[in-house]
Amino acid sequence: MRRWLWFNGLSLVTFGAFVVFLVLQSVFGWQVRNEELAQFGQAADTYWHYLGTGHFGEAVFENWESEFLQMGSYVLLTAYLVQRGSPESKPLNQDDRAEDYPDQATAHSPGPSRQRGLVQVVYRNSLSITLFGFFALSILGHALAGTAEYNEQQALQSGADPVTVVEFLASPTFWFQSMQNWQSEFLAVGSLIVLSIVLRQHGSPQSKPVTAPHSQTGA
Repeated sequence: MRRWLWFNGLSLVTFGAFVVFLVLQSVFGWQVRNEELAQFGQAADTYWHYLGTGHFGEAVFENWESEFLQMGSYVLLTAYLVQRGSPESKPLNQDDRAEDYPDQATAHSPGPSRQRGLVQVVYRNSLSITLFGFFALSILGHALAGTAEYNEQQALQSGADPVTVVEFLASPTFWFQSMQNWQSEFLAVGSLIVLSIVLRQHGSPQSKPVTAPHSQTGA
């Protein structure tokens, strides 16, 4: 068990932190929602009912969509673009690696990588395809939950007629929520790319070796 925990420590800690923060978000969001309901003379939600509301779903999915957009774009852009001096970039003189093609596959290579044709093409791009797939699902979740939350707020505040998902997607509210997250994600990635040219973190694979020159490109 100790060996398994050591081999999987990075993913266990990051997903563990995700669960902890998601639970805390739900608890504090539940309290915020009940404060809003009290202001309008409405009965408080139970915690379990709150988890199915648009208030919680919108907050979750609008953040997930920006994260998956960021990571999918980062994976795809680093396949084609370089940044001199950054460990987040592949080396300036590196074209496609020989190991990316089926004629370099070994008995230990994943099965799809040893095939040719569409299966191999899809597998070669499976990471970015999956990340953008999660992005699309998160957009859908944001749209559905956001519509429910928007309609509830309209009903509480003005008694206005509900809008459809398509109408909410076309509204400034949806895109304001999305853009405030998207811009911050690309700011964070861009900062890491540029700052890692001259700054170091001992022991991290995201950093160049401490003694490496600033011009060295790639970790």
